Amino acid sequence: MAHLLRSKQAGLQRDFSAGLHPELFAIDEIARFGINSQIGCLAYDPVQSLLAVGTNDTQFGAGQVYVFGQGRVSVTLPLPRKASVKAIHFVVDKLIVVDSKNEISVFSLETTRILASYSPPGSVTALTTDPCLDFALIGLQNGEIVAYDLDRQCPAPLKLPNFWKQQHPKVRPTSVVTLAFHPRDIGSLLIGYTEGAVIYSFKTDKPVKFFRYALQPGAPGGDSDPTSSNIPRYPRLTQALWHPTGTFVLTGHEDSSLVIWDAKDGRKILARTIQSTNVDVPGDASKSLGSAPGTFALKCPLFRIAWCCKENPDDTGILIAGGSPTTTLEKGLTFIELGQTPVYATSSWPILTQHFEKTKSQHTLRTPPNAEVVDFCLIPRRSPHYAGSQDPMAIIALLSSGETVTLSFPSGHSITPTNQLHVSLSYVHPFVSHVSLAYVERTRWLGMVENRSKGPPILKGGAETRHSMMRFANRNIIQAAHADGTVRIWDVGHGDEIENQKMLQVDVARAVSRSSDVDVTRMSMAGATGELAIGLRTGEVVIFRWGQNKDHGKDLRHVEAKGFGLDTLIDRAEPSIKEGLVPLTMFQGQGQVTTLTMSDVGFVVAGFQHGGLVVIDLRGPAVIYEAGLDDLTGQPARGSFRKSNSQSQHQAEWPTCVEFGVMSLEGDDYSSILMFVGTNLGRLATFKILPEAHGGYSVKYAGSSTVEGQIITIAPLDAQLGDPVEATQSSVAGLREGLKIDGVILVVTTSGARIFRPSAAKGAHKRWDNVFCDSAAVVRYQAAGYALLGLFGDGSAKTFSIPALKQIASTNISHILDVRRFAEAVVTPTGDMIGWTGPSELALLNVWGTGSDLTRSLDKLLNVEALIPPRPTISNVQWMTGTLHVTPADMDALIGGPNRPPSKQMMELRRAEEEQQRAMKRAATTETPSPEKDQEGYWAYMQRQMQERTQNLNIMGDNMDHVEESSSDWGDDVKKYVSKQKKKAVMG
Repeated sequence: MAHLLRSKQAGLQRDFSAGLHPELFAIDEIARFGINSQIGCLAYDPVQSLLAVGTNDTQFGAGQVYVFGQGRVSVTLPLPRKASVKAIHFVVDKLIVVDSKNEISVFSLETTRILASYSPPGSVTALTTDPCLDFALIGLQNGEIVAYDLDRQCPAPLKLPNFWKQQHPKVRPTSVVTLAFHPRDIGSLLIGYTEGAVIYSFKTDKPVKFFRYALQPGAPGGDSDPTSSNIPRYPRLTQALWHPTGTFVLTGHEDSSLVIWDAKDGRKILARTIQSTNVDVPGDASKSLGSAPGTFALKCPLFRIAWCCKENPDDTGILIAGGSPTTTLEKGLTFIELGQTPVYATSSWPILTQHFEKTKSQHTLRTPPNAEVVDFCLIPRRSPHYAGSQDPMAIIALLSSGETVTLSFPSGHSITPTNQLHVSLSYVHPFVSHVSLAYVERTRWLGMVENRSKGPPILKGGAETRHSMMRFANRNIIQAAHADGTVRIWDVGHGDEIENQKMLQVDVARAVSRSSDVDVTRMSMAGATGELAIGLRTGEVVIFRWGQNKDHGKDLRHVEAKGFGLDTLIDRAEPSIKEGLVPLTMFQGQGQVTTLTMSDVGFVVAGFQHGGLVVIDLRGPAVIYEAGLDDLTGQPARGSFRKSNSQSQHQAEWPTCVEFGVMSLEGDDYSSILMFVGTNLGRLATFKILPEAHGGYSVKYAGSSTVEGQIITIAPLDAQLGDPVEATQSSVAGLREGLKIDGVILVVTTSGARIFRPSAAKGAHKRWDNVFCDSAAVVRYQAAGYALLGLFGDGSAKTFSIPALKQIASTNISHILDVRRFAEAVVTPTGDMIGWTGPSELALLNVWGTGSDLTRSLDKLLNVEALIPPRPTISNVQWMTGTLHVTPADMDALIGGPNRPPSKQMMELRRAEEEQQRAMKRAATTETPSPEKDQEGYWAYMQRQMQERTQNLNIMGDNMDHVEESSSDWGDDVKKYVSKQKKKAVMG
């Protein structure tokens, strides 16, 4: 009976929720955006143009793999069991994943499902693959290496022992650290053990070279620690990699030393660090000085090294993450540009040493401060060979904080992820600090396509699946504020087809002219105009408007121009933007912005933590009202829903919620634009916005009421139909025609809800049962009616009827959304809920569903027409000097054994060739025969065939003789040339 009484108290005769029943209330999980947990590793495939991101198993989410392509292409690959992702490798049409449980999972890029899982006989410490091989070589903790057949999905017979232990039986236990195929000679494998490196030859089935870094007494080493410089030591190896041509080997060690070796004879060419050279020579002074005289600085470990090259593999450079002193203020990646590699056959030892000692240049690719780069992923333009380091155009760096940053290569300029990477990656690029949502008109959003200068696209692979056509006329537009002061805006959709997938970006840090302390606390976008208002913790309110940047490409100095209480910001637009959201004006308030609302009719209202309230008319723009809540205290309130509390009168009060509406106040015979302001102490203040004779508007205080608890939602409703009566362009235009709306407002607080007629009449009230409400909104289900949907602190989502406020249904969603962040969740008028599942992941839910999980992506990843370029091979000179050429087909036999059946790819290729031959034969039989052939007899036909065959054999014999003569002459010329160059080198 209580709900019937509430309807009468509210003065409403109709039940706006008559068509809603509990069976309609079922949660559908539509989509997820962001990264569920901390990123652990990255991988990029230049052939398919896809990016894979692996996450760690944390309290926020299980480890899984995200594969991103162009636009909104995204597929999530869960692991077979709960674990963290340690490494990811693309191999043709497969994705190889190594997890923290030492399990290797093979996923198909074509079906986006797991094909096989393999648990090697030991802990996995390294893994390598090659685009031309169907095998993965796995390094184990005990130093052994096993192989897995990716095509047959079973272990291969190859097993390599611990070569380092065989060479040094008394050495401490060693494990495999890295594995790398020779970039040109696939028959050579570089094995990095904890004590040193080994080159293994598949052709001879034995190790051919050993590399061990030793420091004699007095040598400073990489760390330059004077306490250990007087004893012999062998720094442990952390990485080993090839020069892009395979001529040299680079080893990285735990003391931050970089050692270059001659791969042919095994000699050490140079030992250096990022700052110093010849660190293995006794007596050299340390250059890693500490902050005080006589001290030395500890160095960060070498997290990762890549030996990069340009299109010409002899033009190289070394990219290093880590290895810098901890006292260095400038964080980032170090790039040592070596330039053109000297010709090994004709260069003396000093020339080779000087090439690595006196480098062409060295610079730092800067990253955000207070975080180290712990990993990076190179983005090559085309080739997957040369360890993915040939001609890279960009770098995606992973920071110790879990964030990512994208840099151009080799310049190191920052690249925004806007319209370059998937929207989910933008949530950690850098972290998102605040999220808001706007319900924007479809036609307005379709016209908001940003024109910004940018480089070539990074991700071009994949194809997005088709979704159902547009379900609603308005779009769910997310505004995500990031830690670096940027705000990115994009359409999250309703689980339907997204027509405008582009992302918008505004630079708040540039607008306020500072790079730090740019903490966004509130955002609001107008659904009809697309205007955006952003409030900061430091009190600034920055307003952006869609338009063209007249100063595109120019970085102008800001000219201060203030008027009507505002600061003009037109000249602070980003130079790279041609058309988009550009800064318009700024208001400086007192204290943190606690609430901010951008109306569809040109008014912006902002509330501040010190109790201030300001209204801005964008027609000027100009400030038309500015006052504090304390200024309203002295004015008599027209009604109250609770007894005054003397203690609450002395508490700090600030606005928490603002809404605009068009309706009639009690006692008025006309309707007007009303502004409702709710506070943290439960006061609801009502203001009228009235036109003036000169064409402007004025704000007039109309009264206030008091409810129990902090106000979180204000919903103006039509008292006859239940429709929202927000201040829209059409309703405000109707005021000129004498439009009159009989309205009520529904006020939701943390402790209850009340529906009444403004500004102070009594109404119906409902108190929540022993739980607080964190977020709420009025939602509609088709033509069935309206209901109040709220998220509560017990992890439930509940719906209530209007105006009776009777509970319709309730369900628990704590297993999907983070209950601690319910206050940051957003409820839309269509019943969508957008909330946080973890620190950097959002979930899109809908209450009018069937209880289904619709998050599985059906996007296509594999492009079967994208062909892998041929693998680089040994040079002619190497072949002439005796290097045995090994093909991938030979490796199949060496690794898989002589009895291994042909791979599936080879069988498919053979079937395609046979089908092509059959088609050619069918085409030949359908040709019309000539009259001469029809009259040709059997013996004449045989004679003609013999003559043609004899002629072909003679031609082939002549060609072979010519090849033999040419090869002999060419070999003699090569020998003469080499002898001449050696003679010049000896004679100087």
